[in-house]
Amino acid sequence: MTDAAYPEIPLCHSADLQEGGLAVPFDVVYGGQTLRAFAVRYEGRVHAYLNRCTHVAMELDYQENRFFDDTGRWLLCATHGAAYAPNTGACAGGPCRGGLVKVELNEYDGVVHWQTSYLLQPLDF
Repeated sequence: MTDAAYPEIPLCHSADLQEGGLAVPFDVVYGGQTLRAFAVRYEGRVHAYLNRCTHVAMELDYQENRFFDDTGRWLLCATHGAAYAPNTGACAGGPCRGGLVKVELNEYDGVVHWQTSYLLQPLDF
């Protein structure tokens, strides 16, 4: 059951997230800043993170909505090569300083929803 103060927000249809494919982007307010976030599917499960490298605070994707490396095994920062585990956001190599900020997702009835929180709000909150 979702806390009414921090509702789930529908993001996309489950079919929009293909294994190792393009991400679905969305905007959030995190700690008072409007930032881009993204959702991907990896090993059958959906995961989402703020689109912000921990090495230098810039977006990761090298082409719009492309985050996976050529092997489909890592999320990659196109600028400096920091690699992150798609299932946890943990730093897997390169110049990252810690892991990506995770956005909690829930998937049911063919829809992916993202979970708001004290620090993570929709733009129209």
